[in-house]
Amino acid sequence: MSDTPEPLRQLIARHGLSASKALGQNFILDRQLLARIAAIPGIGPGDRVFEVGPGPGGLTRALLDTGASVVAVERDSRCLPALAELEVDHPGKLRLIEGDALAIDAAAEVGEGAHIVANLPYNVGTALLLGWLGGEAWPPWWRSLTLMFQKEVAERIVARPDTSAYGRLAVAAQWRSAPRIAMPVHRSSFVPPPKVASAVVHIVPADQPEGVDPAVLERLTAAAFGQRRKMLRQSLKGVPGAIVALATLGIDPQRRAETLSVGDYVALARALSPFSR
Repeated sequence: MSDTPEPLRQLIARHGLSASKALGQNFILDRQLLARIAAIPGIGPGDRVFEVGPGPGGLTRALLDTGASVVAVERDSRCLPALAELEVDHPGKLRLIEGDALAIDAAAEVGEGAHIVANLPYNVGTALLLGWLGGEAWPPWWRSLTLMFQKEVAERIVARPDTSAYGRLAVAAQWRSAPRIAMPVHRSSFVPPPKVASAVVHIVPADQPEGVDPAVLERLTAAAFGQRRKMLRQSLKGVPGAIVALATLGIDPQRRAETLSVGDYVALARALSPFSR
């Protein structure tokens, strides 16, 4: 293993790689920036990491440099030869899977207690995040999420009530986990530069409120924010028991979805969970 790794720009040129717009790819070439991203979850020797869309392997190398082992899923076969070189340089520390991360059982591949770290392809990032945040099992199989998103999406994840960014994604991310924007990333850091700024979001699991069915909360927020310009009495009328629950909890049915806190949605979901059984 070389002590002075080949510059990423040179590696990409040697393998004839270019970012695919269809796959939502944007490569980061700055090794110092990649090292800063890899440091966010506090991983080290003995830790396991699941990475989605490693591309030419810049972030993968930074993760391996921490001493952690990495399972990386890449659907772009063009990138596999470059990643295979990393596999040789880090024997027993990197395992490559060619495939679509949306179709892979990540927990089965990397095991309980792993960290997820990824410069997510923009076209699948939100879908992957909702999958990791969802489900009845909690605490989840992952220990933390450190994910690159478009800045607009990152702001939606950490948004507070009564703001334009606040919606279903904020509730999904905040009701039983703690998200924060760990660092902004300027568009000039990518090749090619995207049209928008980006940010790295760090999420750790928190305690799940008792008596809340996650599926009920999801249906509730889907109804509320699906018609966010309407009053709750209108947007929630199709959710069994919702109007009665609003009255029981003292929530004015003339309010709109974005004015309710995450705690309000949790309380509503708790009141409605018996209706789902």
